[in-house]
Amino acid sequence: MTRAVVVVDGEHYPPVVRDAIAELPYDVVAAWLAGGTEKLRGDLEYGVPLLAELEDGFAQAEVVVDLSDEPVLGPRERFLLASRALAAGLRYEGADFHFEPPSYESLPLPSLAVIGTGKRVGKTAVTGHVARLLARDRDVVVVAMGRGGPAQPVLADLKPTLETLLELSRAGEHASSDYLETAALTGVVTIGCRRAGGGLAGAVTVSNVREGAALAVEREPDIIVFDGSGAAIPPVAADARILVTGRGQDPIAYLNAYRVLISDLVVLIGGGDAERVRALKDVPVVRAELRLRPVAPLAGRRVAVFTTGPAPTEHLDAEVVSVSRNLADRRKLREDLARVEADVYLVEIKAAAIDVVAEAAQERGVEIVFAENEVVPMSGEAGLDEAILRLVPAGARA
Repeated sequence: MTRAVVVVDGEHYPPVVRDAIAELPYDVVAAWLAGGTEKLRGDLEYGVPLLAELEDGFAQAEVVVDLSDEPVLGPRERFLLASRALAAGLRYEGADFHFEPPSYESLPLPSLAVIGTGKRVGKTAVTGHVARLLARDRDVVVVAMGRGGPAQPVLADLKPTLETLLELSRAGEHASSDYLETAALTGVVTIGCRRAGGGLAGAVTVSNVREGAALAVEREPDIIVFDGSGAAIPPVAADARILVTGRGQDPIAYLNAYRVLISDLVVLIGGGDAERVRALKDVPVVRAELRLRPVAPLAGRRVAVFTTGPAPTEHLDAEVVSVSRNLADRRKLREDLARVEADVYLVEIKAAAIDVVAEAAQERGVEIVFAENEVVPMSGEAGLDEAILRLVPAGARA
């Protein structure tokens, strides 16, 4: 029979819990008391050994069954317990919920994965930073997973240009897909993949990432860097993971705690409470900001900036005449374009950057300059590059 550890509380009368345990379709090996004292009298007797810590039973179990209830455990506390179980590779289930740990396929080559707690938190910017850093003295391939990725994994081994991106867009492809952004801004060989659906713990409903990983392995790079998609995690067993979270995101809420527990470095874009993260797991945490960096000089010209978020522009060597943060809203973006007059459009390669902004620039004879989001650690923070390099697997050639 499947071996189980049960979570119980003192708001239930112990004989009731004993009978409930006896009815479970599992071999219950131990119980953990989550708290509560209202219905406890004298010695606790649940018919199975009582654990001091929940994790003490993980090695002998395949599933954690939650027999508790509020007020001892509310939704937030239960999600935290679920995260702990899933990170240990165990199922977590209760009266009307069931969580399965995501499955990850092993790889024969050293690898890192960059994952996020949501969309537009700076994950792809961190992936680009990692790729450029490692490519200084290593052969690197990036495998990027996106909701607008290609039906079959696509190898971008030549740095995409504005012209090639426009060609893709006019052919009906998503020309601002993350793999194209990474390839264009880093020059690193990148493989584009797709996914659909995303579970609370980051599993995907369908994806072709495994095929993309196999394509990367064929090139025999020193290391493969996987780029997640939103809060979805690439379904590969990377040697180490970097978790990126941004403003407005709680890095330990719901099953984000699971993401922290399976990660080896956490990057808080826009700042955040590093101690809350470390209280969950003793992991390096770096707070950082994103700063727009044009890939070509602006030279003081009149520039219109197009982004998906609150990127500051004060540091740009340009006369900034307009800032649109509506790349992800085509209607508002077109309204912004109708009002702007500039010599240069500075644009992130995201959302409608190519099919709307670049097309408008071509019609008007305006120059396009792409902008990357440079990851800059906040004052007083530990070195980001050093933290990344410590994650490189020992078997990765340098």
